[in-house]
Amino acid sequence: MAARTTNAGTGKTAEKSGTSTSQAEDGADRKPSGPVLEIPAAISVQGLADVMRASNIEVIKQLMRRGVMANINQVIDFETASTIASDFGFRPTQTEEAKTTTTTQKPDTSPTPPEEEDTSLLQPRAPVVTILGHVDHGKTTLLDVIRQSSIISTEKGGITQHIGAYQALVNGKQITFLDTPGHEAFSAMRARGTQVTDIAVLVIAADDGVMPQTREAIDHAKAAGVPIVVALNKIDMPTANIDRVKQQLTELELVPEDWGGDTIVVPISAKTEEGIPDLLENILLVAEIAELKANPDKKAQGVVVEAKLDATRGAVATVLVQSGTLHVGDVFSVGSCRGKVRALFDDHGHRIQSAGPTIPVEVLGIESVPRAGDLLSVEEGGRKPRPSVERERQRREAEVDQGKSSTEIGRLLAQVRAGDAKEFNIILKTDVEGSSEAIRSAVEGLGSDDVIVKIIRTSSGVVTESDILLAAASNATVMAFNTKAEVGAKKLANLEDITIRHYGVIYDLVNDVVSAVAGLREPVYREVIEARAEVKDIFKVKGGKIAGVGVTDGKVNRNAQIRVLRNGDVIHESNIKSLRHFKDTVKELASGTEGGIGVDGFDDFQVGDILEVFRKEQVDPPS
Repeated sequence: MAARTTNAGTGKTAEKSGTSTSQAEDGADRKPSGPVLEIPAAISVQGLADVMRASNIEVIKQLMRRGVMANINQVIDFETASTIASDFGFRPTQTEEAKTTTTTQKPDTSPTPPEEEDTSLLQPRAPVVTILGHVDHGKTTLLDVIRQSSIISTEKGGITQHIGAYQALVNGKQITFLDTPGHEAFSAMRARGTQVTDIAVLVIAADDGVMPQTREAIDHAKAAGVPIVVALNKIDMPTANIDRVKQQLTELELVPEDWGGDTIVVPISAKTEEGIPDLLENILLVAEIAELKANPDKKAQGVVVEAKLDATRGAVATVLVQSGTLHVGDVFSVGSCRGKVRALFDDHGHRIQSAGPTIPVEVLGIESVPRAGDLLSVEEGGRKPRPSVERERQRREAEVDQGKSSTEIGRLLAQVRAGDAKEFNIILKTDVEGSSEAIRSAVEGLGSDDVIVKIIRTSSGVVTESDILLAAASNATVMAFNTKAEVGAKKLANLEDITIRHYGVIYDLVNDVVSAVAGLREPVYREVIEARAEVKDIFKVKGGKIAGVGVTDGKVNRNAQIRVLRNGDVIHESNIKSLRHFKDTVKELASGTEGGIGVDGFDDFQVGDILEVFRKEQVDPPS
């Protein structure tokens, strides 16, 4: 397989160490003369990349050239790490601490398994790759070359008219490709809560450069949180300008590897097939790092990629199985539809009996046409469920007729992204570009320490369906300044429960953002001590113990919050479970009275403990 002309990891290291980028390729045959690099007895691949200030992808590539298959989280020994460091032009030496440590046990190189399933049942699966990009930049032609088929000939005018799901065998490994008519379909599935893609391949024509649909595709891929591999197509064209496209990508925060970033950019020509092997190598490499796995030995779950009503076969859905195995005869539900698998066809049209994880398959036997993005789940038992076509029709008609109420900004965007930080995502549409810049500068500084105001797309013109789909996929609100929304966008916004807010005055728009930030901000509370009581005796009751107390000040209310203090330290904090005066259950105990207090989740009382009853009141309510 052809190696890339530029080597990001070694390019950056060479700049620091004075070695050439080619040395990482044949470093084993040269004595390294670069800077000294201290390496411990065991280090992760990511750790080695960090200390060398190299791309982890390039480090993994070099390991693969050495016959070592490892992901970024795996640990390698000093011998292996020093070999790779030498390839990058360093003079490796073992740290003093590591030299004095004697051990014959090798580090654990097994990957950290996911927690959601029994890892012993998980098996490696093929990556799912979505091809995105501007119209006529060569997306389907690229896929055609990869599959060595003639998909392009089936499309009118050479432009993709439907979603296709196909598998290709690359170096003995399967890759599932989704060829879409655009990012709208890609995001429509995400908007309905479905995460399908593992890797997004962004196809950009080197002669055209970044176009409006390219920017939108980048927005959708970023919103999905999937790694992006850029395929720089049509490099055979005389007007191709690779550096110009890389500069455009950098402006969109996709910095190429050889420019010091972490975005893989592969120059290719789908026409001459130049660079295609390198592109596939990088896709497999990104998939290797992700350690994609699924359990094939359970009832199937999948997602509808495409659905249609066929004149002879009835409702047909293209389903991408995500886990488990789908068999002919399985009873399933998909969205609000149900059915029983009558037949399965693979991407070549061949009839098959079953389909495992990441295998795209056409499913026959659905009682009505589902929507793209609907989830398919195999049910218990083998009896076909009663028809539900009428119920589905009524549900959809009611959804359109009633219309979902406009969602409040605060509820739409109250999602915790990282730690306690929240994001208020905005898609801004304006009448002219000048308005965009003025509003952006006024709005982006309105965030706080715990709420981030983020404009994920700014453009002039009317609100389109693409804007609505991006809003649904990224949990955003659409703000339209002195502009309207297309009829299709309004209908889609109604179906997807997205708010389009129209403004004619910047002041009103800014005020709404301020209100939204206040609604998302975590309120501030202060603590008010309501009562204190001292433990004087301990009584055994059914199910535990209660504290016999004397209330020294304040009033103890049943179901209040309480903490137990011993020698001035808090040893437990929860709620009052029971409150008694002698044998009677009471609602409160006043100061100067005695009674019994049961504390939720605690009964290890000692005489002399102090019970402190408190409440929290909000002092900084959202405005």
